[in-house]
Amino acid sequence: MNSFDPLYKVHSAYRLGQLPQKVYDAIVKRFPLVIEGIKRVEEASGLNYPYYYIEPSLVISTSAVELTAVGILFARTIPVVDINKQLHVVVQITAPLIAYGLKGTIHAILAHEFMHYLELINRILKMKVISDEVSGTLFEGTYTDATRLVEERAVFKSDPTLIRHVTNRFPEGFRDLKLEEKAIKTWMNKGLPTSKVSLDANIIKIPIETMACLKVEQHIKDKITEFENIKIKKKKTKYV
Repeated sequence: MNSFDPLYKVHSAYRLGQLPQKVYDAIVKRFPLVIEGIKRVEEASGLNYPYYYIEPSLVISTSAVELTAVGILFARTIPVVDINKQLHVVVQITAPLIAYGLKGTIHAILAHEFMHYLELINRILKMKVISDEVSGTLFEGTYTDATRLVEERAVFKSDPTLIRHVTNRFPEGFRDLKLEEKAIKTWMNKGLPTSKVSLDANIIKIPIETMACLKVEQHIKDKITEFENIKIKKKKTKYV
């Protein structure tokens, strides 16, 4: 767990006048849903959640190919290198998700990013992440996102409800039209902090020597291996 307040950037944005009182109060009031979700993921997986923080802005993804297409990134799992050249994996959770998201949606996204964390750790340990592929379109981005994760039914097998939250909200990448519409209408269109991320620039470059510096405890490695080795029975399809 974090040793400091994950809301520190939100508090700073409020003090600087970037967030109005009503929005700030909503984020702080609903933040316990995040704490509850983190605890739920940890109990179901048997692992601690990675370092995370709340980003006080709406993160928009754009594509140079689909000029009119815009996607909202409510959370991201990001590899970062500190001043000591140590590699860390960080989960960024956006404030609009907390302010406007339903409890089940928040928990699903937290669980989904946790699977990204496990997948990235696994790929780094196997030296399979030097230059991650770039998706040229938003559709490709969601499709790739949905196809390279570990199986949620293996990771969260003790929490069937959490598994349903993830599978229902991530059929082929996350989509929640009501949440997206509300975020655009009550956040972006109101002039609240918004940042844009180009899908064409969404590439992970991690040098071999940096990957080798990633410190992963043995029990995490063992758990990832356990999740990989769990045999999941495919659901039978009924034909009428």
